[in-house]
Amino acid sequence: MAGIDHQPEKAAQLDPKNANVLFNLGANYVAQRDYTAADKVFDQAIAASPQSYSAHAFKGAVAILSKGDTSAAEKQLTLLPKTTDVDGGITSARIWILTLQRRFSDALQALQQFRGEVINAYEGPVPRAFLEGVFYQYLGDQSKARLVFEQARVVAERLVKESPDDAPRRAMLGQILAALGQKDAAIAEGKRAAELLPESEDAFGGPSISTALAQIYTSTGEYDQALRLLDHLLETPNGLTVPFLKLDPAWDPLRKDARFQALIDKYAAKS
Repeated sequence: MAGIDHQPEKAAQLDPKNANVLFNLGANYVAQRDYTAADKVFDQAIAASPQSYSAHAFKGAVAILSKGDTSAAEKQLTLLPKTTDVDGGITSARIWILTLQRRFSDALQALQQFRGEVINAYEGPVPRAFLEGVFYQYLGDQSKARLVFEQARVVAERLVKESPDDAPRRAMLGQILAALGQKDAAIAEGKRAAELLPESEDAFGGPSISTALAQIYTSTGEYDQALRLLDHLLETPNGLTVPFLKLDPAWDPLRKDARFQALIDKYAAKS
């Protein structure tokens, strides 16, 4: 596997008040699962640039990944200056927190206030309609969910056509196809995404694609494959964490499987 870059530490030593340099260093510590160091660095980045969205967002993410603390993450968003959310980054962070809090109606309402067709989330471009479908699904409205998933498919297919070798776009299309019940096509897209951005070549982005593939396997009932990937992602750099896994409703189909709880227990004991 490609190693985590240590250049940000040297850059931060040379320019300790540069918010962008500090953010990169903090992200590097997150990837290494050194959340204490990451939190301190993001505090430095915020001090250097109080209006930095990235520093506040990642400090909030650290609270969730390390402790499952959504309230601390929520607080970080309130500290951001009021601004127009052109690309959806702030909306993405807000609905991520609301989703982990299982406030699905609030998440849907927050999402619908964003007028763009595509939200630029951390993992890559996400059709707004896909997230709408997920929330309708969580709220038990399957007919509305399917309607917007079909809309999301059209957008995702266009995004893939524009950039066919973009792994996050293919992974997103795979998740949408899984939601529409197109199992074989969904898994094929997820696997293709993993081939395009393997962890062996990208230690930062690769695990997020593996996570998307695990979600596709979960959505399509391939629990053995999903659990195998989760076992890997709970120990790989920049992978998943036990506190986050406990919160994320994406993994609810697996919660009654004894093997899922065994993974929680296994990695909780290691942390």
